[in-house]
Amino acid sequence: MSNPRYAKLVQGLPATVPFVGPETQERDRKSAFDARLGANENIFGPSPKAIAALKTAASDIWMYGDPTSFDLRQALSTHLGCAMGNVVVGEGIDGLLGYLVRLLVDAGDHVVTSDGAYPTFNYHVAGYGGTLHKVPYKDDKEDLPALLAKAAEVDAKLVYFANPDNPMGSWTTGAEIAAALNDIPSGTVLLLDEAYVEFAAADAVPSIDIEDPRIIRMRTFSKAYGMAGARVGYAFGATDLITSFEKIRNHFGMNRAAQMAAIAALQDVDWLRKTVADVETSRRAISQIAADNGLVALPSATNFVTIDCGRDGDYARRVLGSLVAHGVFVRMPFVSPQDRCIRISAGRQQDLEFFAAALPNALADA
Repeated sequence: MSNPRYAKLVQGLPATVPFVGPETQERDRKSAFDARLGANENIFGPSPKAIAALKTAASDIWMYGDPTSFDLRQALSTHLGCAMGNVVVGEGIDGLLGYLVRLLVDAGDHVVTSDGAYPTFNYHVAGYGGTLHKVPYKDDKEDLPALLAKAAEVDAKLVYFANPDNPMGSWTTGAEIAAALNDIPSGTVLLLDEAYVEFAAADAVPSIDIEDPRIIRMRTFSKAYGMAGARVGYAFGATDLITSFEKIRNHFGMNRAAQMAAIAALQDVDWLRKTVADVETSRRAISQIAADNGLVALPSATNFVTIDCGRDGDYARRVLGSLVAHGVFVRMPFVSPQDRCIRISAGRQQDLEFFAAALPNALADA
């Protein structure tokens, strides 16, 4: 009996999972969470029009989804004010990250990110054999000038930068991002992850020529549009770069019903406006709960609030562990000094009541 002949790259990789899902934790603890406030899902839910579109499309689920995502890309191009050729759709930003790394990064090529930023990106870079360089946060924000300086130092092909940022909720102005393009080294692409952009102020969104080959931007229907389970994300950028995705993307990766629901969600501007308002109300409530317990909530332009527990990472991990034990699912940054914090997703009043009741006990336990 012979064994599979694994690729050399795979043989050298650890078996890692970027995130342990709440379902796994619920199985381990043998009970469901009272409040699911850790994955930055939009607990306020998708537009009723999106749900109706899902139901209508369900009877046609025997058909593959349009491999070109024509209707959705057409809707997105109108939304973005660009040509359809500037837009590619994928299985959430996670899927698009994998495609982009595959597109640009050969084994040994250099890639730059922030130490403690979105770990799924790192997972893809490792999976394709890239060499990852990490730059520390500065004042709890990703440091774009330092990222670009590191890119110049190592001749990086790709730089990851999220705005607004996860896990800290911080943001950089669009004007600063646009100006930073002048410092991008030749041959380097800036990946701008805008997963939370709908929650941010208008001045956080850069105005950049869609055909600028130095940058690609990614957004999602998982956050503000409340469709995390549908796995719909999109990237937009220069025509040549977007066209290159056609060489390597999974052409039947997009769920047919999810595409229809995304179109309906995109068109329901009133529901999006309501969701953003609900998230803002929730952020204020979370900040007040933190203050009531002697903690500091960091400013946020996302659908979560990062709370400074005031001590070190070990203390914050004890706080988080106790919250989980008390039935409240939350997460925290992974890297010091940001790991002194815990991160609470926006929730409904009943969810935040569970958090408010559990937090004093968690602090006492810690």
